[in-house]
Amino acid sequence: MTNAFASRPYDPLDDEFDAELDVVPTPAPLADGDINPREPLQFTAPGGHDPSQAPAMPGGSVVAHPGGLPVAQGGLPAGAGYNPVGDLVAGASAAIAPHAFQSGLQNEVTIPRIAIHVFAERQDTLAAAERAGQDRRMARATTQIRVGGVPAAVDAYNHEPTPPLIIVECMQDPGALLWQVDRLAEVCDAGTKVVVIGATNDIILFRELMKRGVSEYLVAPVQPLQLIAAIGGLFSDPAQPFVGRSIAFVGARGGAGSSSVAHNTAYAMSEKIGANTVIVDYDLPFGTAGLDFNQDPLSGVADALGQPDRLDPVLLDRMMVRCTDKLSLFAAPATLDTDWDISPEAFEEVTTQIRGTAPFIVLDLPHIWTGWMRRTLIAADEVVVVATPDLASLRNAKNMIDLIRSGRPNDAPPRLVLNQVGVPGRPEIPAKDFGSALGVHPSLSIPFDAKLFGAAANNGQMILDAGAKSKAAEAFQLLAQIVSRRELPQLAAPGKAPKGESKSLFSGLFKKKA
Repeated sequence: MTNAFASRPYDPLDDEFDAELDVVPTPAPLADGDINPREPLQFTAPGGHDPSQAPAMPGGSVVAHPGGLPVAQGGLPAGAGYNPVGDLVAGASAAIAPHAFQSGLQNEVTIPRIAIHVFAERQDTLAAAERAGQDRRMARATTQIRVGGVPAAVDAYNHEPTPPLIIVECMQDPGALLWQVDRLAEVCDAGTKVVVIGATNDIILFRELMKRGVSEYLVAPVQPLQLIAAIGGLFSDPAQPFVGRSIAFVGARGGAGSSSVAHNTAYAMSEKIGANTVIVDYDLPFGTAGLDFNQDPLSGVADALGQPDRLDPVLLDRMMVRCTDKLSLFAAPATLDTDWDISPEAFEEVTTQIRGTAPFIVLDLPHIWTGWMRRTLIAADEVVVVATPDLASLRNAKNMIDLIRSGRPNDAPPRLVLNQVGVPGRPEIPAKDFGSALGVHPSLSIPFDAKLFGAAANNGQMILDAGAKSKAAEAFQLLAQIVSRRELPQLAAPGKAPKGESKSLFSGLFKKKA
């Protein structure tokens, strides 16, 4: 293989994550004579080629693009789905499961507003293409899925222009596949990209397809995220700006404390993990981010939403308030003088622009339900639903999680955090029952500590500063590790536990619920 394929292939079983590489990697420069798989189709197909006269393809043993991953129920690779056991905390306590993070795309991809035509032969390929078309990363693209493989594509493009991207499936032998591709080349417009799905995992076939101008070759069966990664790789721009990872926090009901959880988690990510983080307070009339960090609340978010098309890195930097060396704040104006009638497109554009400023963007969302809220939750890389252990939170959390699941079929379900656990005299739903009703076990529970939280809020401090050794502080550090997918320094060397003590650092964080 040439160095054009130096970037790591898609692996849905790999949990490794690096926020600094949250964009599609740029391929290495091509050497003289190398074949560029991302060149548009420029076919010079021989006319009247018969598959029976196709040259015999010698067998190859080198894997070009790994495929054929075991399929679990629902069409996802086995082992790539959400692991409810990994996030299940014994009773109401918190624990880390290293492999519980949702596997999926190694890097976030950006797919432009293009038309994509899929011509499949197998039912599982049709299902994978349909599921990929429903993915949040494909929201701007228009996908048409048809049955019939390459012959159907040739017949269609005899009468209509070709789209920017065609995905065709051909399960025939290599010689027949090359003949089919040559037929397709005769009806393709210049500049069209083609992805071929075949049955043979053969490096010789792969090279022959690249010589003919095919952009990518995948081995069946393919998975939805595999298709999305391939499409994103074809349309990646080497000059595309950096894109950070967005983490949305939303409360299941008013007063659940989602803002406090969001701010303390972001602070732990910046101070304990050492990652540059930006907090965006989208609760325009009642936002508390400025108060929580003892900052004079500027109209940063409001100004940005008012002129999203004029935003640039310099203007964004002027609108943000720097709380620490690694934590910045987009504060809400917290005023009722304006009705704040802002379009969903403005929220989407501002969020996209802010994601280019830091590896992690924490979105503090208000407890309202509007079009922009729905779009923001579905588009976020990670969603954290904060609930209190009561019936109203249970009902609302179920509605939210069900909606987000349906809008994000290829992502892990939202994370559930139980807050204010253990209020004296208040009947509570046990964490185990709460999670069972939702189908999402709580990632952790945060104990009720009125004195600590009240003092921190009144002094404009975070819990890590007001009570560094408290159980709540340890919980926020753990949540920071979960949502950032990075280890805290004190957890990086688990083998250094005292002799005879095998318990996790957080194993005694909370008592087990009866």
